[in-house]
Amino acid sequence: MNKATLLETLANKTRLAKKQIEVVLEALENTIIETLKQGGEVTLTGFGTFSARQRKARIGVDPRNPKNKIQMPSVRVVKFKAGKVLKEELKK
Repeated sequence: MNKATLLETLANKTRLAKKQIEVVLEALENTIIETLKQGGEVTLTGFGTFSARQRKARIGVDPRNPKNKIQMPSVRVVKFKAGKVLKEELKK
């Protein structure tokens, strides 16, 4: 499902205009991004938790030339931990 399909599905389920749904979805995205940038985490009870983690620097393999090793710097990455309700629904 892409963003356009998600907007259409939410508009049909809520009977709100697509433009309203788009504004809410963009606000949600921006809020999650800003919170993660500040080092916080966002928990949607039952659905899951978004958090930012620091991935350590490491040695990797150059995909164009597997014999060469390259240094990969440390980087911040997003982590998502699924909540209980989401996990249970997917098991069904």
